[in-house]
Amino acid sequence: MSALRIEFTDKEVTPWAGMVLMRNMLEKMDFHDVLGRCGLPGQGSNRGYAPQQLMTNFLLSVWSGANCFEHLEVTRHDKAISDIFDWHRMPGHRAFKRYFQKFDQATNQRVFDKLYRWFFSNLQFDNCTLDFDSSVLTRYGAQQGAAKGYNRAKPGRMSHHPIMAFVHECRMVANCWLRAGNASATNNFLAFLEDTFQKLENKKVSLIRADSGFYSKEIFDYLENREQGPVNYVVACRFYTPIKRKMANQRRWLLVDDGIEIAETTYQAEDWEQPRRLVMVRQKISRRPKAAGKQLRLFEDEAVHRDYRYSCFITNMDLSPKMVYDLYRNRADAENRIKELKYDFGFGSFNTTDFWATEAILNMVMLAYNLMSLFRQAVMGSKVHHQMKTLRYRVFAIGGYLVKNGNSRILKLSLQMKRREWFTGLWGSTKLMGWPFVIE
Repeated sequence: MSALRIEFTDKEVTPWAGMVLMRNMLEKMDFHDVLGRCGLPGQGSNRGYAPQQLMTNFLLSVWSGANCFEHLEVTRHDKAISDIFDWHRMPGHRAFKRYFQKFDQATNQRVFDKLYRWFFSNLQFDNCTLDFDSSVLTRYGAQQGAAKGYNRAKPGRMSHHPIMAFVHECRMVANCWLRAGNASATNNFLAFLEDTFQKLENKKVSLIRADSGFYSKEIFDYLENREQGPVNYVVACRFYTPIKRKMANQRRWLLVDDGIEIAETTYQAEDWEQPRRLVMVRQKISRRPKAAGKQLRLFEDEAVHRDYRYSCFITNMDLSPKMVYDLYRNRADAENRIKELKYDFGFGSFNTTDFWATEAILNMVMLAYNLMSLFRQAVMGSKVHHQMKTLRYRVFAIGGYLVKNGNSRILKLSLQMKRREWFTGLWGSTKLMGWPFVIE
């Protein structure tokens, strides 16, 4: 092997030259002006960084791989990135911490209500499906709101229990609230649901889907009797004993696929004013060993029940049982969004001792996710949902440096010849991107 030595250059090279595409997209969306109008907290010192820069810089660092505050330094000393975004200097991670401490409950409601409304009002779609889910974020310090609650991965650990709403059709986050770790899934859900409707103003919500954590009479009554009109829903049932008996006593099952049988009936709990429709599914374990669902433990002595896993859904829809089941199965995409938020966007890692500061950070992470989802659709035009880590190393991790040519600046990119035409196409897409954007 030949000898190798090292030398240094004063040329300001960035490993993230591909982020120029995000700069173009944000500029097309007038993102800087939108941040200026959403009521961000002001800085108390003239030496403080502009709030618009801090928020945009935070997004940029998350897209570049930061998943905790210390990682926000990833772009701090990148002079080329600073020049690309027209910033004179870059903040360290403590500047972000100090700034997020300025957020309180009222500020969060004001700022993110405007940001969500602005974002979704500029996405042209209607008749959307909302998926609701919650997650457990394990905490190891003394953060406000951290409490012992349900935590399957780390039993007995302190945690937060945020709730989220996802728009299925465009794979974006419609709302996020942080909650204490001992909060139940339905805790303050109706207020969260109404807040989500407000953020999606002028959008028709055609269907709501949720897991068994949201099985509640109050939720069903609200959706069926909402002043603006009833909303269709499909919610997984909790396996209470009466529900189990309904499934165990069901004798007429329709075979819809190899090892999958479906039935329907009605059920009225003691505190319900009227019966509601149940769609029941059972899958034969011998035919489908990885089938989802639960066994009817109360009846495990009966061989006919030991070989099946059961699922049950409550709905106000008039569709066939098979269509109701298929609709609910698509809800699994919300679980994929949560995993992506945790692993690629640092959703579970950014936290402070202050509860409302942490909620503000989580909503900024959601904004980072939505903007990247928009980039996939509006700029890349890809039908494939590339994860952030794929985009990071395929699109954004490109070496480059800036040069001046008279009064203009030129970004020189280090790309193989066969990839140059592809990147030029993305560059053109950012320039021609329509805003508002039509979701197809």
